[in-house]
Amino acid sequence: MGTADKSVRQSISLPSRLATKVRRLAKNQRASTNHVLVDLIEAGINSKESQRRRFFELAEKLSASSDPDEQRRIKKELARLTFGE
Repeated sequence: MGTADKSVRQSISLPSRLATKVRRLAKNQRASTNHVLVDLIEAGINSKESQRRRFFELAEKLSASSDPDEQRRIKKELARLTFGE
């Protein structure tokens, strides 16, 4: 979060186990729980965006490929991204 970003106050409820983990991370990093939550949320959003980009890259490769072995490999990877292991 840059200094130019305007902060918006949000209220969230965390399961107690998760709240404990966040407090522990904050203590270990010598940071506030708010800072840790912001970092975790940003990392999660970046991860989701990366997964989305990877999915569309693979979909484009699949449509451009004429090699059946490569198509099969790409389909497996797309299935793994969509449905998990």
